[in-house]
Amino acid sequence: MGGDRWRKGLGPAMPIAPAARVDKFEIFFDLVFVVSFFIITRATAANVTGRELLHAMLVLAVLWWCWVVHSVVASRLRLGEGFVPALMVIGMIALFTFALALPQTFGDLQQGSAGPMLVTVSYVVIRAVHLSLYVSATRGDPAARRKLWQFVPEVLITTCLLLVAALLPARIADPDLGLWLRDGLWIAVVVVQYAGGLLSGTKGWQVTSAEHWTERYDLILIIALGESVISVGVGGNLIGKPVTWPAIPAAIFGILFTAALWWVHFDMIGPAARIALHAAEGHPRVAMARDAYAYLYLPMIAGVILFAIGAEEVVRTITDPVGGVAERAHGPAVPLLFTGVMIYLAADMAFQLRTLKTLSWSRLGALSALAAGLPVARHLPALIALGLLTAICVALVAVELVMMADPRTALRRAVYEEKASHEAGEAAFRARWHDGDPDRPAG
Repeated sequence: MGGDRWRKGLGPAMPIAPAARVDKFEIFFDLVFVVSFFIITRATAANVTGRELLHAMLVLAVLWWCWVVHSVVASRLRLGEGFVPALMVIGMIALFTFALALPQTFGDLQQGSAGPMLVTVSYVVIRAVHLSLYVSATRGDPAARRKLWQFVPEVLITTCLLLVAALLPARIADPDLGLWLRDGLWIAVVVVQYAGGLLSGTKGWQVTSAEHWTERYDLILIIALGESVISVGVGGNLIGKPVTWPAIPAAIFGILFTAALWWVHFDMIGPAARIALHAAEGHPRVAMARDAYAYLYLPMIAGVILFAIGAEEVVRTITDPVGGVAERAHGPAVPLLFTGVMIYLAADMAFQLRTLKTLSWSRLGALSALAAGLPVARHLPALIALGLLTAICVALVAVELVMMADPRTALRRAVYEEKASHEAGEAAFRARWHDGDPDRPAG
Protein backbone atom coordinates (compact mmCIF):
# COMPACT_ATOMS: atom_id res chain seq x y z
CA MET A 1 0.00 0.00 0.00
CA GLY A 2 2.74 2.45 1.00
CA GLY A 3 4.71 1.65 -2.14
CA ASP A 4 1.64 2.23 -4.32
CA ARG A 5 0.94 5.60 -2.66
CA TRP A 6 4.60 6.57 -3.12
CA ARG A 7 4.51 5.74 -6.83
CA LYS A 8 1.19 7.54 -7.30
CA GLY A 9 2.56 10.64 -5.60
CA LEU A 10 5.56 10.78 -7.90
CA GLY A 11 3.57 9.76 -10.95
CA PRO A 12 3.75 6.71 -13.20
CA ALA A 13 6.79 5.64 -15.17
CA MET A 14 6.47 6.69 -18.81
CA PRO A 15 7.54 4.44 -21.68
CA ILE A 16 9.88 5.61 -24.43
CA ALA A 17 8.12 6.82 -27.56
CA PRO A 18 9.45 5.74 -30.99
CA ALA A 19 10.82 9.21 -31.81
CA ALA A 20 11.97 10.08 -28.28
CA ARG A 21 15.26 11.85 -27.62
CA VAL A 22 17.51 11.94 -24.56
CA ASP A 23 15.97 13.78 -21.62
CA LYS A 24 17.76 16.13 -19.25
CA PHE A 25 17.99 13.65 -16.38
CA GLU A 26 19.98 11.21 -18.50
CA ILE A 27 22.59 13.90 -19.18
CA PHE A 28 22.69 14.63 -15.44
CA PHE A 29 23.34 10.95 -14.76
CA ASP A 30 26.14 10.88 -17.34
CA LEU A 31 27.90 13.80 -15.67
CA VAL A 32 28.14 11.69 -12.52
CA PHE A 33 29.26 8.69 -14.56
CA VAL A 34 32.07 10.67 -16.19
CA VAL A 35 33.61 11.29 -12.75
CA SER A 36 34.70 7.67 -13.04
CA PHE A 37 36.50 8.44 -16.31
CA PHE A 38 38.34 11.28 -14.60
CA ILE A 39 39.32 9.17 -11.58
CA ILE A 40 40.51 6.30 -13.80
CA THR A 41 42.65 8.72 -15.81
CA ARG A 42 44.08 10.49 -12.77
CA ALA A 43 44.82 7.30 -10.81
CA THR A 44 46.53 5.64 -13.77
CA ALA A 45 48.52 8.74 -14.77
CA ALA A 46 49.98 8.92 -11.26
CA ASN A 47 51.81 5.60 -11.80
CA VAL A 48 51.80 4.37 -15.40
CA THR A 49 52.76 0.70 -15.48
CA GLY A 50 51.49 -2.24 -17.47
CA ARG A 51 49.59 -3.54 -14.46
CA GLU A 52 48.02 -0.16 -13.69
CA LEU A 53 46.85 0.09 -17.30
CA LEU A 54 45.31 -3.39 -17.01
CA HIS A 55 43.50 -2.28 -13.86
CA ALA A 56 42.23 0.88 -15.57
CA MET A 57 40.84 -1.09 -18.51
CA LEU A 58 39.20 -3.67 -16.21
CA VAL A 59 37.48 -1.00 -14.14
CA LEU A 60 36.41 0.81 -17.31
CA ALA A 61 34.96 -2.39 -18.78
CA VAL A 62 32.94 -3.18 -15.63
CA LEU A 63 31.68 0.40 -15.40
CA TRP A 64 30.84 0.47 -19.08
CA TRP A 65 28.74 -2.67 -18.75
CA CYS A 66 26.77 -0.99 -15.96
CA TRP A 67 26.23 1.97 -18.28
CA VAL A 68 25.13 -0.32 -21.13
CA VAL A 69 22.53 -1.92 -18.85
CA HIS A 70 21.51 1.59 -17.85
CA SER A 71 21.04 2.51 -21.52
CA VAL A 72 18.89 -0.60 -22.03
CA VAL A 73 16.63 0.52 -19.19
CA ALA A 74 16.55 4.02 -20.69
CA SER A 75 15.43 2.51 -24.00
CA ARG A 76 12.26 1.37 -22.21
CA LEU A 77 11.50 4.12 -19.68
CA ARG A 78 11.86 7.90 -19.53
CA LEU A 79 14.39 8.26 -16.72
CA GLY A 80 13.31 11.79 -15.87
CA GLU A 81 9.60 11.15 -15.35
CA GLY A 82 7.37 9.59 -12.68
CA PHE A 83 8.98 7.69 -9.82
CA VAL A 84 11.99 6.69 -11.97
CA PRO A 85 14.24 9.68 -11.04
CA ALA A 86 13.92 8.79 -7.34
CA LEU A 87 15.39 5.35 -7.98
CA MET A 88 17.97 6.74 -10.38
CA VAL A 89 19.25 9.14 -7.71
CA ILE A 90 19.97 6.08 -5.57
CA GLY A 91 21.85 4.61 -8.52
CA MET A 92 23.78 7.86 -8.96
CA ILE A 93 24.84 7.81 -5.31
CA ALA A 94 26.03 4.23 -5.69
CA LEU A 95 27.88 5.13 -8.89
CA PHE A 96 29.57 8.07 -7.19
CA THR A 97 30.73 5.96 -4.25
CA PHE A 98 31.92 3.31 -6.74
CA ALA A 99 34.05 5.98 -8.46
CA LEU A 100 35.45 7.36 -5.19
CA ALA A 101 36.55 3.91 -4.07
CA LEU A 102 38.29 3.04 -7.35
CA PRO A 103 41.81 4.13 -6.28
CA GLN A 104 41.68 1.63 -3.38
CA THR A 105 40.24 -1.20 -5.46
CA PHE A 106 43.62 -2.34 -6.77
CA GLY A 107 45.78 -0.92 -3.99
CA ASP A 108 48.14 -2.71 -1.64
CA LEU A 109 46.51 -5.76 -0.08
CA GLN A 110 47.66 -4.55 3.34
CA GLN A 111 45.32 -1.54 3.05
CA GLY A 112 42.41 -3.78 3.90
CA SER A 113 39.18 -4.57 2.11
CA ALA A 114 37.13 -1.45 2.88
CA GLY A 115 37.64 0.10 -0.58
CA PRO A 116 37.01 -3.11 -2.57
CA MET A 117 33.95 -3.88 -0.43
CA LEU A 118 32.54 -0.42 -1.08
CA VAL A 119 33.01 -1.01 -4.81
CA THR A 120 31.18 -4.35 -4.54
CA VAL A 121 28.27 -2.93 -2.52
CA SER A 122 27.96 0.01 -4.91
CA TYR A 123 27.95 -2.37 -7.87
CA VAL A 124 25.13 -4.40 -6.28
CA VAL A 125 23.05 -1.27 -5.69
CA ILE A 126 23.55 -0.04 -9.27
CA ARG A 127 22.54 -3.39 -10.74
CA ALA A 128 19.58 -3.73 -8.36
CA VAL A 129 18.24 -0.31 -9.38
CA HIS A 130 18.48 -1.22 -13.06
CA LEU A 131 16.86 -4.63 -12.55
CA SER A 132 13.96 -3.17 -10.58
CA LEU A 133 13.34 -0.53 -13.23
CA TYR A 134 13.46 -3.09 -16.01
CA VAL A 135 10.97 -5.27 -14.15
CA SER A 136 8.64 -2.28 -14.03
CA ALA A 137 9.23 -1.50 -17.71
CA THR A 138 8.45 -5.02 -18.93
CA ARG A 139 5.05 -5.47 -17.32
CA GLY A 140 2.79 -7.01 -19.92
CA ASP A 141 5.75 -8.10 -22.09
CA PRO A 142 6.43 -11.79 -21.29
CA ALA A 143 9.25 -12.13 -23.85
CA ALA A 144 11.17 -9.20 -22.41
CA ARG A 145 10.52 -10.42 -18.85
CA ARG A 146 11.97 -13.84 -19.71
CA LYS A 147 15.02 -12.13 -21.20
CA LEU A 148 15.44 -10.21 -17.96
CA TRP A 149 15.60 -13.39 -15.89
CA GLN A 150 18.33 -14.70 -18.19
CA PHE A 151 20.51 -11.84 -16.96
CA VAL A 152 19.98 -12.49 -13.25
CA PRO A 153 22.68 -15.24 -13.20
CA GLU A 154 25.18 -12.78 -14.72
CA VAL A 155 24.45 -10.27 -11.96
CA LEU A 156 24.79 -12.93 -9.25
CA ILE A 157 27.98 -14.43 -10.66
CA THR A 158 29.74 -11.09 -11.17
CA THR A 159 28.71 -9.92 -7.71
CA CYS A 160 30.15 -13.08 -6.14
CA LEU A 161 33.38 -12.67 -8.12
CA LEU A 162 33.76 -9.05 -6.96
CA LEU A 163 33.04 -10.09 -3.37
CA VAL A 164 35.69 -12.81 -3.50
CA ALA A 165 38.13 -10.35 -5.13
CA ALA A 166 37.52 -7.94 -2.24
CA LEU A 167 38.01 -10.46 0.59
CA LEU A 168 40.14 -13.42 -0.45
CA PRO A 169 43.41 -11.98 -1.89
CA ALA A 170 44.34 -10.26 1.41
CA ARG A 171 44.09 -13.61 3.22
CA ILE A 172 46.63 -15.34 0.98
CA ALA A 173 50.11 -15.64 2.47
CA ASP A 174 51.91 -14.91 -0.81
CA PRO A 175 51.17 -11.23 -1.71
CA ASP A 176 52.07 -11.71 -5.38
CA LEU A 177 49.69 -14.65 -5.68
CA GLY A 178 47.00 -12.57 -4.00
CA LEU A 179 47.46 -9.73 -6.48
CA TRP A 180 47.27 -12.08 -9.47
CA LEU A 181 44.18 -13.74 -8.01
CA ARG A 182 42.48 -10.37 -7.64
CA ASP A 183 43.33 -9.43 -11.22
CA GLY A 184 42.11 -12.81 -12.47
CA LEU A 185 38.78 -12.44 -10.67
CA TRP A 186 38.23 -9.01 -12.22
CA ILE A 187 39.05 -10.41 -15.66
CA ALA A 188 36.48 -13.13 -15.01
CA VAL A 189 33.88 -10.47 -14.17
CA VAL A 190 34.46 -8.75 -17.52
CA VAL A 191 34.33 -12.05 -19.43
CA VAL A 192 31.05 -13.08 -17.77
CA GLN A 193 29.45 -9.69 -18.45
CA TYR A 194 30.29 -9.37 -22.13
CA ALA A 195 29.96 -13.06 -22.99
CA GLY A 196 26.53 -13.03 -21.36
CA GLY A 197 25.49 -10.12 -23.55
CA LEU A 198 26.52 -11.97 -26.70
CA LEU A 199 25.13 -15.37 -25.75
CA SER A 200 21.73 -13.98 -24.76
CA GLY A 201 21.00 -13.10 -28.39
CA THR A 202 18.57 -10.44 -29.58
CA LYS A 203 15.21 -12.14 -29.02
CA GLY A 204 13.18 -10.33 -26.37
CA TRP A 205 15.11 -7.06 -26.59
CA GLN A 206 13.92 -3.99 -28.41
CA VAL A 207 15.21 -0.54 -29.36
CA THR A 208 12.03 1.52 -29.50
CA SER A 209 13.70 4.79 -30.46
CA ALA A 210 16.79 4.61 -32.67
CA GLU A 211 17.13 8.37 -32.22
CA HIS A 212 17.30 8.04 -28.45
CA TRP A 213 19.75 5.11 -28.54
CA THR A 214 22.24 6.76 -30.89
CA GLU A 215 22.05 10.14 -29.19
CA ARG A 216 22.62 8.49 -25.80
CA TYR A 217 25.88 6.89 -26.90
CA ASP A 218 27.04 9.91 -28.87
CA LEU A 219 26.65 12.13 -25.82
CA ILE A 220 28.70 9.85 -23.57
CA LEU A 221 31.48 9.79 -26.17
CA ILE A 222 31.45 13.60 -26.37
CA ILE A 223 31.61 13.78 -22.58
CA ALA A 224 34.58 11.39 -22.59
CA LEU A 225 36.39 13.54 -25.16
CA GLY A 226 35.69 16.63 -23.05
CA GLU A 227 36.96 14.87 -19.94
CA SER A 228 40.21 14.10 -21.73
CA VAL A 229 40.75 17.82 -22.28
CA ILE A 230 40.12 18.46 -18.57
CA SER A 231 42.57 15.70 -17.59
CA VAL A 232 45.28 17.15 -19.81
CA GLY A 233 44.68 20.64 -18.45
CA VAL A 234 44.68 19.56 -14.81
CA GLY A 235 47.36 16.89 -14.94
CA GLY A 236 49.56 18.74 -17.39
CA ASN A 237 49.96 21.71 -15.02
CA LEU A 238 48.26 24.10 -17.44
CA ILE A 239 45.98 25.37 -14.66
CA GLY A 240 47.18 27.56 -11.83
CA LYS A 241 50.63 28.29 -13.27
CA PRO A 242 52.00 31.23 -15.25
CA VAL A 243 51.55 30.73 -18.97
CA THR A 244 54.82 29.90 -20.74
CA TRP A 245 55.51 30.06 -24.47
CA PRO A 246 55.80 26.24 -24.86
CA ALA A 247 52.47 25.81 -23.07
CA ILE A 248 50.63 27.80 -25.74
CA PRO A 249 51.36 25.50 -28.73
CA ALA A 250 50.91 22.48 -26.42
CA ALA A 251 47.40 23.66 -25.53
CA ILE A 252 46.63 24.42 -29.17
CA PHE A 253 47.80 20.97 -30.28
CA GLY A 254 45.77 19.31 -27.52
CA ILE A 255 42.56 20.99 -28.62
CA LEU A 256 43.27 20.44 -32.32
CA PHE A 257 43.84 16.71 -32.20
CA THR A 258 40.88 16.17 -29.83
CA ALA A 259 38.66 18.20 -32.16
CA ALA A 260 39.95 16.16 -35.11
CA LEU A 261 38.99 12.94 -33.32
CA TRP A 262 35.53 14.39 -32.65
CA TRP A 263 35.27 15.22 -36.35
CA VAL A 264 36.33 11.72 -37.41
CA HIS A 265 33.22 10.23 -35.81
CA PHE A 266 30.62 12.96 -35.66
CA ASP A 267 31.04 14.61 -39.05
CA MET A 268 29.70 11.75 -41.17
CA ILE A 269 30.02 8.31 -39.57
CA GLY A 270 27.84 9.03 -36.54
CA PRO A 271 24.95 10.67 -38.45
CA ALA A 272 25.02 8.01 -41.20
CA ALA A 273 25.02 5.23 -38.58
CA ARG A 274 21.99 6.82 -36.92
CA ILE A 275 20.10 6.63 -40.20
CA ALA A 276 21.22 2.99 -40.65
CA LEU A 277 19.87 2.09 -37.20
CA HIS A 278 16.59 3.85 -38.00
CA ALA A 279 16.32 1.81 -41.20
CA ALA A 280 16.92 -1.51 -39.43
CA GLU A 281 13.97 -3.21 -37.73
CA GLY A 282 13.45 -6.05 -35.29
CA HIS A 283 16.40 -8.33 -34.53
CA PRO A 284 18.79 -6.61 -37.00
CA ARG A 285 18.23 -3.30 -35.21
CA VAL A 286 18.89 -4.83 -31.79
CA ALA A 287 22.00 -6.62 -33.07
CA MET A 288 23.37 -3.42 -34.61
CA ALA A 289 22.62 -1.45 -31.44
CA ARG A 290 24.42 -4.07 -29.35
CA ASP A 291 27.44 -4.63 -31.59
CA ALA A 292 28.14 -1.10 -32.82
CA TYR A 293 27.15 0.94 -29.79
CA ALA A 294 27.21 -1.21 -26.65
CA TYR A 295 30.40 -3.07 -27.61
CA LEU A 296 32.41 -0.92 -30.05
CA TYR A 297 32.02 2.34 -28.14
CA LEU A 298 33.99 0.72 -25.29
CA PRO A 299 37.32 0.57 -27.19
CA MET A 300 36.70 4.09 -28.47
CA ILE A 301 36.37 5.38 -24.91
CA ALA A 302 39.32 3.24 -23.82
CA GLY A 303 41.35 4.90 -26.56
CA VAL A 304 40.26 8.32 -25.30
CA ILE A 305 41.42 7.49 -21.76
CA LEU A 306 44.76 6.11 -23.00
CA PHE A 307 45.60 9.12 -25.14
CA ALA A 308 44.52 11.43 -22.30
CA ILE A 309 47.00 9.70 -19.97
CA GLY A 310 49.76 10.01 -22.57
CA ALA A 311 48.91 13.60 -23.48
CA GLU A 312 48.91 14.58 -19.81
CA GLU A 313 52.52 13.44 -19.34
CA VAL A 314 53.60 14.93 -22.68
CA VAL A 315 52.10 18.32 -21.80
CA ARG A 316 53.63 18.17 -18.31
CA THR A 317 57.04 17.64 -19.90
CA ILE A 318 56.50 20.57 -22.27
CA THR A 319 55.46 22.94 -19.49
CA ASP A 320 58.24 21.84 -17.12
CA PRO A 321 60.77 24.70 -17.10
CA VAL A 322 63.63 22.43 -15.98
CA GLY A 323 64.03 20.37 -19.12
CA GLY A 324 63.26 23.05 -21.67
CA VAL A 325 61.43 22.73 -24.97
CA ALA A 326 63.89 20.13 -26.29
CA GLU A 327 63.15 17.61 -23.55
CA ARG A 328 61.66 14.28 -24.58
CA ALA A 329 58.53 12.88 -22.95
CA HIS A 330 59.18 10.47 -20.12
CA GLY A 331 58.26 6.79 -19.85
CA PRO A 332 55.38 5.45 -21.94
CA ALA A 333 53.78 8.87 -22.55
CA VAL A 334 54.30 8.98 -26.33
CA PRO A 335 53.37 5.29 -26.90
CA LEU A 336 50.17 5.81 -24.87
CA LEU A 337 49.34 8.98 -26.78
CA PHE A 338 49.77 7.40 -30.22
CA THR A 339 48.32 4.00 -29.25
CA GLY A 340 45.23 5.59 -27.70
CA VAL A 341 44.50 7.51 -30.89
CA MET A 342 45.11 4.37 -32.98
CA ILE A 343 42.70 2.35 -30.83
CA TYR A 344 40.08 5.10 -31.17
CA LEU A 345 40.44 5.20 -34.95
CA ALA A 346 40.47 1.39 -35.30
CA ALA A 347 37.33 1.06 -33.17
CA ASP A 348 35.62 3.79 -35.18
CA MET A 349 36.51 1.95 -38.38
CA ALA A 350 34.99 -1.23 -36.94
CA PHE A 351 31.89 0.81 -36.02
CA GLN A 352 31.71 2.12 -39.58
CA LEU A 353 32.05 -1.40 -40.98
CA ARG A 354 29.33 -2.78 -38.70
CA THR A 355 26.78 -0.02 -39.30
CA LEU A 356 27.51 1.16 -42.85
CA LYS A 357 29.39 -1.86 -44.25
CA THR A 358 32.10 0.44 -45.63
CA LEU A 359 35.73 1.25 -44.83
CA SER A 360 37.60 4.49 -45.48
CA TRP A 361 41.03 4.13 -47.06
CA SER A 362 41.96 7.52 -45.65
CA ARG A 363 41.61 6.10 -42.13
CA LEU A 364 43.70 3.07 -42.95
CA GLY A 365 46.32 5.53 -44.17
CA ALA A 366 46.08 7.54 -40.95
CA LEU A 367 46.51 4.38 -38.88
CA SER A 368 49.58 3.47 -40.93
CA ALA A 369 50.99 6.96 -40.49
CA LEU A 370 50.46 6.80 -36.72
CA ALA A 371 52.11 3.36 -36.53
CA ALA A 372 55.08 4.62 -38.56
CA GLY A 373 55.28 7.87 -36.61
CA LEU A 374 55.29 6.28 -33.15
CA PRO A 375 58.92 5.03 -33.13
CA VAL A 376 60.06 8.34 -34.59
CA ALA A 377 58.09 10.41 -32.06
CA ARG A 378 59.68 8.59 -29.12
CA HIS A 379 63.01 10.20 -30.01
CA LEU A 380 61.62 13.69 -30.65
CA PRO A 381 61.15 16.54 -28.18
CA ALA A 382 57.76 16.28 -26.47
CA LEU A 383 56.34 19.34 -28.23
CA ILE A 384 57.39 18.05 -31.67
CA ALA A 385 55.93 14.59 -30.90
CA LEU A 386 52.61 16.16 -29.94
CA GLY A 387 52.74 18.30 -33.07
CA LEU A 388 53.37 15.22 -35.24
CA LEU A 389 50.31 13.45 -33.83
CA THR A 390 48.21 16.58 -34.31
CA ALA A 391 49.41 16.95 -37.91
CA ILE A 392 48.39 13.37 -38.76
CA CYS A 393 44.92 13.79 -37.20
CA VAL A 394 44.29 17.17 -38.85
CA ALA A 395 45.56 15.83 -42.19
CA LEU A 396 43.03 12.99 -41.98
CA VAL A 397 40.22 15.49 -41.51
CA ALA A 398 41.49 17.66 -44.38
CA VAL A 399 41.72 14.68 -46.76
CA GLU A 400 38.20 13.51 -45.91
CA LEU A 401 36.82 17.03 -46.33
CA VAL A 402 37.95 16.85 -49.97
CA MET A 403 37.30 13.16 -50.67
CA MET A 404 33.83 13.05 -49.08
CA ALA A 405 32.53 16.46 -50.15
CA ASP A 406 29.64 15.10 -52.22
CA PRO A 407 28.53 12.37 -49.78
CA ARG A 408 28.71 14.93 -46.94
CA THR A 409 26.47 17.34 -48.84
CA ALA A 410 23.95 14.58 -49.59
CA LEU A 411 23.97 13.43 -45.96
CA ARG A 412 23.48 16.94 -44.65
CA ARG A 413 20.57 17.47 -47.05
CA ALA A 414 18.92 14.21 -45.96
CA VAL A 415 19.34 15.06 -42.27
CA TYR A 416 17.93 18.54 -42.84
CA GLU A 417 14.89 17.22 -44.70
CA GLU A 418 14.30 14.63 -41.98
CA LYS A 419 14.48 17.24 -39.22
CA ALA A 420 12.27 19.68 -41.13
CA SER A 421 9.63 16.99 -41.69
CA HIS A 422 9.79 15.93 -38.05
CA GLU A 423 9.45 19.54 -36.85
CA ALA A 424 6.49 20.11 -39.14
CA GLY A 425 4.73 17.05 -37.75
CA GLU A 426 5.44 18.10 -34.16
CA ALA A 427 4.22 21.64 -34.82
CA ALA A 428 0.98 20.37 -36.38
CA PHE A 429 0.30 18.03 -33.43
CA ARG A 430 0.99 20.74 -30.86
CA ALA A 431 -1.29 23.15 -32.70
CA ARG A 432 -4.10 20.58 -32.62
CA TRP A 433 -3.41 19.87 -28.95
CA HIS A 434 -3.49 23.57 -28.18
CA ASP A 435 -6.87 23.81 -29.91
CA GLY A 436 -8.16 20.90 -27.82
CA ASP A 437 -8.37 18.26 -30.56
CA PRO A 438 -5.10 16.27 -30.70
CA ASP A 439 -6.80 13.32 -32.43
CA ARG A 440 -7.86 15.39 -35.42
CA PRO A 441 -5.73 14.47 -38.43
CA ALA A 442 -3.55 17.19 -39.89
CA GLY A 443 -5.19 18.83 -42.83
